[in-house]
Amino acid sequence: MTYFTADLHLGHSNIIASCNRPFADVEEMNRTIIGNWNSRVTDRDEVWVLGDVAYKSATDVGSMLSKLKGHKHLVLGNHDRTWIKYCDPKQFFETVEQMSFTTVDGNRIFMCHYPMMEWDGSHHGSYLVYGHIHGNWGQPFWPLISDNDHMLNAGVDINCFYPVTFSELVENNRRFKEMVAKGENPWVSGDLDD
Repeated sequence: MTYFTADLHLGHSNIIASCNRPFADVEEMNRTIIGNWNSRVTDRDEVWVLGDVAYKSATDVGSMLSKLKGHKHLVLGNHDRTWIKYCDPKQFFETVEQMSFTTVDGNRIFMCHYPMMEWDGSHHGSYLVYGHIHGNWGQPFWPLISDNDHMLNAGVDINCFYPVTFSELVENNRRFKEMVAKGENPWVSGDLDD
Protein backbone atom coordinates (compact mmCIF):
# COMPACT_ATOMS: atom_id res chain seq x y z
CA MET A 1 0.00 0.00 0.00
CA THR A 2 1.15 3.56 -0.69
CA TYR A 3 0.41 6.39 1.74
CA PHE A 4 0.86 10.17 1.64
CA THR A 5 1.30 12.72 4.42
CA ALA A 6 2.81 16.15 5.04
CA ASP A 7 3.37 18.83 7.65
CA LEU A 8 3.68 16.58 10.67
CA HIS A 9 5.65 19.31 12.50
CA LEU A 10 6.72 16.83 15.16
CA GLY A 11 7.98 18.61 18.25
CA HIS A 12 6.59 22.01 17.19
CA SER A 13 4.50 23.28 20.08
CA ASN A 14 3.39 26.52 18.36
CA ILE A 15 1.74 24.63 15.49
CA ILE A 16 -0.99 23.45 17.87
CA ALA A 17 -2.43 26.95 18.28
CA SER A 18 -1.55 28.30 14.85
CA CYS A 19 -3.31 25.41 13.05
CA ASN A 20 -5.99 24.78 15.66
CA ARG A 21 -4.74 21.23 16.24
CA PRO A 22 -6.80 19.29 18.82
CA PHE A 23 -3.94 18.50 21.22
CA ALA A 24 -3.30 19.63 24.78
CA ASP A 25 0.47 19.75 24.26
CA VAL A 26 3.29 18.78 21.92
CA GLU A 27 3.80 15.40 23.60
CA GLU A 28 0.17 14.43 22.91
CA MET A 29 0.52 15.64 19.31
CA ASN A 30 3.73 13.64 18.73
CA ARG A 31 2.24 10.54 20.34
CA THR A 32 -0.99 10.79 18.30
CA ILE A 33 0.72 11.37 14.94
CA ILE A 34 3.19 8.50 15.51
CA GLY A 35 0.42 6.22 16.82
CA ASN A 36 -1.90 7.03 13.91
CA TRP A 37 0.93 6.37 11.43
CA ASN A 38 1.77 2.97 12.93
CA SER A 39 -1.90 1.97 13.23
CA ARG A 40 -2.14 2.03 9.41
CA VAL A 41 1.33 1.59 7.97
CA THR A 42 3.13 -1.77 7.96
CA ASP A 43 6.79 -2.41 7.25
CA ARG A 44 5.79 -3.47 3.71
CA ASP A 45 4.06 -0.16 2.90
CA GLU A 46 5.48 2.91 1.17
CA VAL A 47 4.96 6.37 2.70
CA TRP A 48 5.62 9.64 0.91
CA VAL A 49 6.17 12.55 3.33
CA LEU A 50 5.73 15.87 1.54
CA GLY A 51 7.88 17.91 3.89
CA ASP A 52 7.97 19.55 7.29
CA VAL A 53 8.57 16.43 9.33
CA ALA A 54 9.65 18.34 12.44
CA TYR A 55 10.36 21.85 13.62
CA LYS A 56 11.84 23.36 16.80
CA SER A 57 11.62 19.99 18.50
CA ALA A 58 12.91 19.55 22.03
CA THR A 59 12.61 15.77 21.44
CA ASP A 60 15.28 14.13 19.28
CA VAL A 61 13.86 13.94 15.76
CA GLY A 62 15.74 10.70 15.02
CA SER A 63 14.14 8.96 17.99
CA MET A 64 10.68 9.88 16.67
CA LEU A 65 11.47 8.90 13.08
CA SER A 66 12.86 5.53 14.20
CA LYS A 67 9.39 4.64 15.52
CA LEU A 68 7.65 5.12 12.15
CA LYS A 69 6.95 1.98 10.10
CA GLY A 70 7.22 1.58 6.36
CA HIS A 71 9.49 2.39 3.45
CA LYS A 72 9.64 6.16 3.83
CA HIS A 73 10.42 8.80 1.21
CA LEU A 74 10.94 12.48 2.02
CA VAL A 75 10.21 15.39 -0.29
CA LEU A 76 11.87 18.26 1.54
CA GLY A 77 9.88 21.15 2.96
CA ASN A 78 10.95 24.55 4.21
CA HIS A 79 11.05 23.47 7.88
CA ASP A 80 13.16 20.39 7.17
CA ARG A 81 16.23 22.62 6.73
CA THR A 82 16.68 22.90 10.49
CA TRP A 83 16.37 19.33 11.77
CA ILE A 84 18.46 17.80 8.97
CA LYS A 85 21.46 19.80 10.24
CA TYR A 86 21.50 17.52 13.29
CA CYS A 87 19.95 14.30 12.00
CA ASP A 88 20.77 12.61 8.69
CA PRO A 89 17.42 12.01 6.94
CA LYS A 90 18.97 9.20 4.88
CA GLN A 91 19.05 7.10 8.05
CA PHE A 92 15.25 7.06 8.03
CA PHE A 93 14.16 7.77 4.46
CA GLU A 94 14.97 5.67 1.40
CA THR A 95 14.90 8.78 -0.79
CA VAL A 96 15.29 12.47 0.03
CA GLU A 97 14.42 14.83 -2.82
CA GLN A 98 13.10 18.31 -3.61
CA MET A 99 10.37 16.86 -5.88
CA SER A 100 9.42 13.37 -7.02
CA PHE A 101 7.02 11.26 -9.08
CA THR A 102 5.15 8.06 -8.40
CA THR A 103 2.23 6.16 -9.89
CA VAL A 104 -0.65 4.74 -7.84
CA ASP A 105 -3.47 2.73 -9.43
CA GLY A 106 -2.55 4.13 -12.85
CA ASN A 107 -2.55 7.73 -11.61
CA ARG A 108 0.64 9.68 -12.28
CA ILE A 109 1.49 11.78 -9.23
CA PHE A 110 3.91 14.68 -9.04
CA MET A 111 4.97 15.52 -5.48
CA CYS A 112 6.33 18.75 -4.06
CA HIS A 113 6.08 20.37 -0.64
CA TYR A 114 4.63 23.50 -2.19
CA PRO A 115 1.39 23.84 -4.16
CA MET A 116 2.03 24.91 -7.74
CA MET A 117 -0.27 26.14 -10.46
CA GLU A 118 1.33 23.86 -13.10
CA TRP A 119 3.42 20.70 -12.79
CA ASP A 120 4.75 18.00 -15.07
CA GLY A 121 1.76 16.35 -16.71
CA SER A 122 -0.80 18.79 -15.29
CA HIS A 123 -2.35 19.20 -18.74
CA HIS A 124 -2.51 15.43 -19.19
CA GLY A 125 -4.35 14.33 -16.05
CA SER A 126 -1.48 13.96 -13.58
CA TYR A 127 -2.02 14.92 -9.95
CA LEU A 128 -0.07 17.26 -7.70
CA VAL A 129 0.25 16.11 -4.10
CA TYR A 130 1.63 18.82 -1.82
CA GLY A 131 1.75 20.13 1.74
CA HIS A 132 2.91 23.46 3.18
CA ILE A 133 -0.44 25.28 3.47
CA HIS A 134 -1.93 23.07 6.21
CA GLY A 135 -5.67 23.79 6.13
CA ASN A 136 -5.31 27.44 5.17
CA TRP A 137 -8.19 28.37 2.88
CA GLY A 138 -8.18 32.10 3.65
CA GLN A 139 -5.35 33.02 1.29
CA PRO A 140 -5.68 34.62 -2.18
CA PHE A 141 -4.46 31.39 -3.82
CA TRP A 142 -7.31 29.29 -2.40
CA PRO A 143 -9.78 29.74 -5.32
CA LEU A 144 -7.18 28.34 -7.73
CA ILE A 145 -6.61 25.29 -5.54
CA SER A 146 -10.28 24.73 -4.72
CA ASP A 147 -11.21 24.66 -8.41
CA ASN A 148 -8.60 22.04 -9.30
CA ASP A 149 -9.52 18.43 -8.44
CA HIS A 150 -6.00 17.32 -9.34
CA MET A 151 -4.35 19.38 -6.58
CA LEU A 152 -4.34 17.32 -3.38
CA ASN A 153 -3.19 18.51 0.03
CA ALA A 154 -1.49 15.68 1.94
CA GLY A 155 -1.15 17.72 5.14
CA VAL A 156 -2.11 16.00 8.37
CA ASP A 157 -4.33 18.94 9.24
CA ILE A 158 -6.92 17.98 6.60
CA ASN A 159 -6.28 14.23 6.71
CA CYS A 160 -7.13 13.67 10.39
CA PHE A 161 -3.47 13.30 11.41
CA TYR A 162 -3.08 10.01 9.51
CA PRO A 163 -1.07 9.02 6.46
CA VAL A 164 -3.71 8.37 3.76
CA THR A 165 -4.04 6.32 0.60
CA PHE A 166 -4.47 8.04 -2.75
CA SER A 167 -8.22 7.39 -2.78
CA GLU A 168 -8.56 8.74 0.78
CA LEU A 169 -6.52 11.77 -0.21
CA VAL A 170 -8.88 12.46 -3.11
CA GLU A 171 -11.96 12.06 -0.89
CA ASN A 172 -10.61 14.11 2.05
CA ASN A 173 -9.66 16.96 -0.28
CA ARG A 174 -13.07 16.83 -1.97
CA ARG A 175 -14.86 17.00 1.38
CA PHE A 176 -12.59 19.74 2.71
CA LYS A 177 -13.10 21.88 -0.41
CA GLU A 178 -16.85 21.26 -0.31
CA MET A 179 -17.12 22.38 3.32
CA VAL A 180 -15.13 25.53 2.64
CA ALA A 181 -17.28 26.29 -0.46
CA LYS A 182 -20.41 26.02 1.71
CA GLY A 183 -18.92 28.52 4.14
CA GLU A 184 -18.46 25.89 6.83
CA ASN A 185 -15.37 25.86 8.99
CA PRO A 186 -13.99 22.30 8.68
CA TRP A 187 -12.48 22.54 12.17
CA VAL A 188 -15.77 23.58 13.82
CA SER A 189 -18.73 22.27 11.85
CA GLY A 190 -17.46 18.94 10.66
CA ASP A 191 -15.01 16.16 11.22
CA LEU A 192 -13.29 14.88 8.11
CA ASP A 193 -12.83 11.38 9.49
CA ASP A 194 -16.45 10.63 10.43
